[in-house]
Amino acid sequence: MAIVLDDLPPEELVFHWKSGRLCLDFVSTVGERWRRSFERLRTPEDFARWIAATGLLRTRPAVSTVQLDAARELREAINRLARPGLAARRDDRRLLNAWAARPALAPQLTADANIVWSAPLPVEAVLSTVARDAVDLLAGPLAARIRECAAEDCALLFVDASRPGRRRWCATEACGNRAHTKAYRRRRREGAT
Repeated sequence: MAIVLDDLPPEELVFHWKSGRLCLDFVSTVGERWRRSFERLRTPEDFARWIAATGLLRTRPAVSTVQLDAARELREAINRLARPGLAARRDDRRLLNAWAARPALAPQLTADANIVWSAPLPVEAVLSTVARDAVDLLAGPLAARIRECAAEDCALLFVDASRPGRRRWCATEACGNRAHTKAYRRRRREGAT
């Protein structure tokens, strides 16, 4: 379970969108799973902020503490089901399926030919949409392409959509670049000695 830290700098509360799938981006609302495992969804307002950042809803919904707790529970079930080498709990699949069975967001066409998403219970519909994305990912051909970032200081999950299927980092421009720079400096140092 993630811990709530009150003294986090604002940059630690930024949501990540590197995975290539909504459900895995939801899993990344826990920071530093390899070390501190801190919570980015500390308050209902943080969850409302994440929902707004997905672009699924036009406005931030009102989120209750009960909804936040349910979201965290679903997120951890998805994490255990998706993370390579991590054993899922007996009830994880049941919980995921129960959320996926709920009404999801429905697309609506606006007067200017754009799509907006709506539902009578928007927070629950967002969680259903996340759960359906997880079911689709875990039961589909991309399940074997779920990876954990290979960087020492990252544990984000992502879908390897590269043609050869050998992507190692959640983002080449971030973790991949740091790894390449570190290896380059090590080779230069070894070559100088």
